[in-house]
Amino acid sequence: MKCRKCGGTAVLELRRHNVAFCAPDFLEFFRRQVNEAVRRHRMFTRDESLLVAVSGGKDSLALWDVLLEEGYSATGLYLDLGIFDYSRESRAKCEAFAAGRGAPLRIVSVEQEVGAAIPEVRAATRRPTCSACGLSKRYLMNKAALEHGFPVVATGHNLDDEAATLFGSVLHWQTEPLARQSPALPSTHPKLVRRVKPLYRLSELETAAYAFLRGIDYIVEECPFAKGATSLLHKDILNRLEDASPGAKHNFLYGFLEKGRAAFEQASPVELNECVRCGQVTTGTLCAFCKLADQVKRSR
Repeated sequence: MKCRKCGGTAVLELRRHNVAFCAPDFLEFFRRQVNEAVRRHRMFTRDESLLVAVSGGKDSLALWDVLLEEGYSATGLYLDLGIFDYSRESRAKCEAFAAGRGAPLRIVSVEQEVGAAIPEVRAATRRPTCSACGLSKRYLMNKAALEHGFPVVATGHNLDDEAATLFGSVLHWQTEPLARQSPALPSTHPKLVRRVKPLYRLSELETAAYAFLRGIDYIVEECPFAKGATSLLHKDILNRLEDASPGAKHNFLYGFLEKGRAAFEQASPVELNECVRCGQVTTGTLCAFCKLADQVKRSR
């Protein structure tokens, strides 16, 4: 294969784009896709400080790497979930990445914030592990951003992640998630920061290739609690469709964002309040995170 841009030897073929690239041109392509996502959805400006949620995996570290290379003021945020060796290794990957690039990294312990690490939260509550983990992540990312003056949180969700989420929502016709699915969620309350996904135009294969070519050392293992997760089944289904019809994920997600999402946007906004205990945003009087913390406390 030859690189479409320079004619040199290609290292990666992107079937959904019907192109192949050499290493330097692929890296340029990857950064261009991130910049286009930022521009198209007005995710943030160069004057803003960004908080990048990093897990130690390829996607979040690739995103942080691009933002730093592009000259953004990007601070990493690692949420220590306390998941045995998995969390210890993923934290070490984030710390090594930050040290190697001289980038700031903030670390927040779920155990300190909720009263127990995620495995103990699972045992103490009736919530599925992924549900409790997701709730904690969303709450703590927003809290950290507010406390340290970051107007926006960037996450490493890629095209595969977004297409799988959309597939699950459509499969069950979950209208509220469909209304919220977007590469850029605006702030709808003074205590809610913007949330953006600059990698939504790039596939999991592409982020893995970028991380490899950039020499990024990331954790390869999946979270031990992810086994059997419905999202992985949805990804597998979409991967088989993509193999048969390259570009299927792209068309599915982009078609929804361009033509379908508006139909699910709520006619009237949800009324947002501040939690009577922690002050974070909720639709009731006590936020779900504080309720989760109460469950953990009662179990002890």
